[in-house]
Amino acid sequence: MSHTTAPDPGTARSDAGASTGQQGGGAGSRGPLAHLQALTGNLRQSGIFLAFVAIVALFAVATDGVLLSPTNVTNLVLQYSYILVLAIGMVIVIIAGHIDLSVGSVVALTGAVSAVVVIQGGAPWPVGVAAALAVGIAVGAWHGFWVAQVGIPAFIVTLAGMLLFRGLTLRVLDNVSLSPFPDGYSAIASGFINGLLGGNGYDAFTLLVFALGVAGFAVAALRTRRTRQGYGQQVESLPLFALKIVLVAAVTMGFAWLIANSRGLPVVLIILAVLIITYALITKNTVFGRQVYALGGNLSAARLSGVNTRNINFWVFVNMGFLSGVAGVIYSSRSNSAQPNAGNMFELDAIAAAFIGGAAVTGGVGTVVGAMVGGLIMAVMSNGMQLLSIDQSTQSVVRGLVLLAAVAFDVYTKKRAGITR
Repeated sequence: MSHTTAPDPGTARSDAGASTGQQGGGAGSRGPLAHLQALTGNLRQSGIFLAFVAIVALFAVATDGVLLSPTNVTNLVLQYSYILVLAIGMVIVIIAGHIDLSVGSVVALTGAVSAVVVIQGGAPWPVGVAAALAVGIAVGAWHGFWVAQVGIPAFIVTLAGMLLFRGLTLRVLDNVSLSPFPDGYSAIASGFINGLLGGNGYDAFTLLVFALGVAGFAVAALRTRRTRQGYGQQVESLPLFALKIVLVAAVTMGFAWLIANSRGLPVVLIILAVLIITYALITKNTVFGRQVYALGGNLSAARLSGVNTRNINFWVFVNMGFLSGVAGVIYSSRSNSAQPNAGNMFELDAIAAAFIGGAAVTGGVGTVVGAMVGGLIMAVMSNGMQLLSIDQSTQSVVRGLVLLAAVAFDVYTKKRAGITR
């Protein structure tokens, strides 16, 4: 594949959400337009982190600190983990220039299949997990076939899938809920690792895991900085780079301290961390990831570069189906049941997380980390408004306005940069 369309993993697109139309090259050789595009891309990513901090601070003050209490922070992780899993897959779908409206129904279907296998069939719970993931992959392949091979727009295919798989869920469950799951299955979303290394009132193992994560982030950031310097690209000053590492470490370890002072390290957080790291590496450092960005950034150029667009589209939806299966397992484990109405509106939360996190409505731009921050913003707002006893109608209005503002900001920054599609 030609690397003029899909940039090197060290470039600004994959790390800062810069314009997909921007070509690689040294910073010194780029014109004013390229610099402005890079600036707006950085603003898109940096702004979402600042917005997240501001929203957390606002609700922390408004709730008299309850939002940041150890128990509530742990509950945030448990309650919104499945939305974050869906957001990982959704941002990849959006980067490729598509949308998936069926993920909520797929979450319900995969959870229902798992319940039938485990609760009704008496199979061991790992078999139920495998069955849910297999169904999710099959659904993704179904969507991928119609989008990639037949050429039907993903919006229509997944809209049909939303109705189809909701109906199948009702048939699988016979319109009744199934519960409870065995303890091993329930521990997927409600279990904790606590006491492995002791600790006086806190879990030392949790702090150690997060400390290792911070160290890994620092090493990866340093390697990325050196790679960019090797390509002659602009990087932040060393003091600013060090400040970024310190701030990330402080926030991460502060979160770890709150988790450690509650019930320890949630099992679902480990699953989520593995998925985030894996997919961040896939989107940044693999041929598949570069081709996904190329596909969403400029379809014609991707084809001319030799990208098998049908193949990429197919596997993008297979991956979304797989992650929907993971989310279905987590949600059914969290609720300890399979319900006909499970997953209702989950697709909108996942889409909102991706767009708020910096994904572009036209495709080609977005990051897994950005989607996670977008999802956390939605989670903090929902949780904060619940703590303040704000009625559901007002919550929906606020969330809708936040999503609209995020998309409007994306459009505005593109216009300022003179980006046309």
